Amino acid sequence: MITVEEFDKVEVRVGTVVSARINKKARKSAYVVAIDFGEELGVRTSSAQITDCYTPEDLVGRQVVCCVNLPPMYIGSAKSEVRILGADAAQGVVLLQPQQPVANGDKIF
Repeated sequence: MITVEEFDKVEVRVGTVVSARINKKARKSAYVVAIDFGEELGVRTSSAQITDCYTPEDLVGRQVVCCVNLPPMYIGSAKSEVRILGADAAQGVVLLQPQQPVANGDKIF
């Protein structure tokens, strides 16, 4: 188990997908996704294994929930700066998203 203090260190925010394309150099099927988190954080990228349930066209304009304070890592040739959150469902990863539109960069708590 983790403590509440440890959990509070995880920074989760909402952003809007501005572009998505195939990550050609990833070992597993993935997209490189650019996400706008508003003025404070700007646009960040993620390599996400969400190809089973979504096309790039499905993603653009969609709000997503992401962890934004992990260290960046490279997946293939793509710099992944944030982790998009989703449920590991039978049909593939299903993205978490707000039930109503919110401002880019709004915090999840």
